[in-house]
This record gives sequence, structure tokens and C-alpha cells, in this order.
Amino acid sequence: MSTWITTDHPAIVFEDSEVGRLKKRIWEAPETEIDRILAEYGVPSPPELGKPGTYIQTTVRAKVVENRKKNDVVLIPVGCTENHGRHTISGLDTFMVTQICEAVRRHSLRGGKPVNLALPPLNYGGHPYHHVGMPGTVILPELVVRETLVHVMLGLWNDGFRKQIIVNNHGQLWILESALHEFMYRYQLPGVFQVLDWHRAVREFFFPVGRQDSLETDFVHADEAETSVALLIFPEGMVDMGLAQRTTGVNLLPIGHFDTAVDAYRRPHKWSEGEGHMAIEIAGAPEGVLGDPTRASAQKAKRPIAAILCYLTLVIDQILQAFPPGTVPPVEKVTLRTAEELEPYLREPGSPGWKPVQALPRRGF
Repeated sequence: MSTWITTDHPAIVFEDSEVGRLKKRIWEAPETEIDRILAEYGVPSPPELGKPGTYIQTTVRAKVVENRKKNDVVLIPVGCTENHGRHTISGLDTFMVTQICEAVRRHSLRGGKPVNLALPPLNYGGHPYHHVGMPGTVILPELVVRETLVHVMLGLWNDGFRKQIIVNNHGQLWILESALHEFMYRYQLPGVFQVLDWHRAVREFFFPVGRQDSLETDFVHADEAETSVALLIFPEGMVDMGLAQRTTGVNLLPIGHFDTAVDAYRRPHKWSEGEGHMAIEIAGAPEGVLGDPTRASAQKAKRPIAAILCYLTLVIDQILQAFPPGTVPPVEKVTLRTAEELEPYLREPGSPGWKPVQALPRRGF
């Protein structure tokens, strides 16, 4: 049975686990320590989407293989193209998640075992219904998003990246979860596969608690929270605070049932579990903002960004401790296949006796 660690704020508690203790350390750390953590990860730094050697797709093939033999975890950042108000960019979700993943890689590179990054397969993502019609928002069908991720996961697995973390920065979590499970049903392959909604992973740090470096409002969309993160990690010119507008959505039923973006209130429903209780975005918040970005500052984003960087590092370290590079969880404990059946597919890609995963008979439904 889990036990809990309290903090100086009655609404914030952490599980007494390695994860909870990590979060509590960051929660209580002085600002100088937070700045030190961010400096270790090179935050802020210019985006590295086109930088040689950062992503699998921008790294010389021989180096990709060399890196994978030291660290075979891959981060798959996913975002979207979505209206985030007049004051910032429609690629906010994609740039935010890639720059977080790039920071984790910079830190792991210093240790000599860089985590692998895959270029984001979703620059256009899936969306909830209430985003329909918004200018600047590009909505892909759920099937397209799901199938894209299933085949990305398969291709990466075939190349030896059998520990995959899909890092999400957009309101499409249910589709990503569906993709992960469809991949497993369809192919039944051993590995470690996770979907991480990064804001929710460190939700405590987005809760207004009255501290100087704390947010003042609840995290919703293109608001104080997202704009603060953008001010901290984005290049100059991607945020224009002179254009920031405060807005609120239009509720059609009493509040208290549907939660905010990071489930801050532990309400009965996540924000994505209904429609009709509030106006669709184009009718209720055509500005593309839900909240108050005028309150944003880079300082308010430092602690949540430090928290997600340290958390992702912990996840990667624990995965590799349990399953060192080149190994996977026991085949017969995580699939209905046999170790004998999968032996040639689990060899080093391209080595003698290796078989590509596309030659493996499918299982599933």
C-alpha cells in the first residue's frame, strides 16, 4: 500500500516512491538549485530539429548504431498544428515537446550514453471535437494518427529501438494510448512502450500555490502556463506578449464535473470525456486562448520544466537498469509468442541470422 509525503501546501502530496521523492526535491528546491538543474540540461538552447547528430534522422547511420548499443531508449515527441492565440505560434506543441526531449538528450550525452530522439511523426495531430473549425488548427482523422504511430513504432522496433517513450504535448492522449495498444495487439513484440502526457506527469508544478515562481491560474490552453514555458525555452520572436489576450470559455452547464488540462482538481471527468457542456472553441474562445497568458513569465516555467527533465531522466535510467541495451523483457511474460519464435527477430539488425519484423507472422485481432 502506498504512503504519501506531504508538502507545505495542503493540496500537494507525493507518493513515497523514487518518483515522488524526486518530485518533492524539486518542489522544495531553492530557485538557485532549479537554475542549476536547467543549466545541466542546457535550458534554454536553440531548437535542434536541423542540427546534425541530434535526431536519428539527422545522425550518420554508423553513429546511430553506435549510440543504440549504449542506450536503446528512443523518445518520440508528438505535437500538432493548432491555434494558440495571436501572441504565439501554431507549432507551439511540437516545438515545446521537441525542445524538452532535446534537453534530455543533451544531459544524457554528457554521461556518454545519449538517449535517441526520433523526429516528430506528428506535426499535424488529432483533436477533440470542440476544436473543429478553428483557423490555424489542422485536424487529422483519428485513424491516420493511430496508424502513423503504429507504423513508426514498428519501424523503430525493427531497427533495434525496443524501448519507446511517446512524449505527448497535445490534447490527443486517447489516440496515442489506442495506438500503443493496437501496436501490441497487432504485432505482440517484447519491449518497453510508454505514452507520456508530459504536463500531467508533473501536474503538481502547474498548480497555483501562491509562491513567487508559481502560476497564478489553472493550466488550460495557450494560457499563462503554456506561454510561460514558451517564454523560457522558445527562440526570441516566437512569443509576442504585446498581443496576449485573456479569455474564458463559455460553460453551458455548472463547473465541477470536467477537469482542467492536468487534472488539477481530481474532478469526475477528464477534460476530454465529454462535449456539449461548454461551447466549442470557435464559438466560445475564437481567440484560440483559454486562460490568461498576460500573466506569463519565463520564471514560472522553470520548476515544471526542471521537473519533467529530471523525471524523464529517471524513467530512462530505470528502464536501462532493468533491461540493459540490447535486451527486452522476457518474451513469454509480455507476449503470447515464444522466445524461440522471436529469436531471429531480436538479433542485432542486419547481423547474420537476423530477420526483419515484417517477416514475422502477425498475431492479434
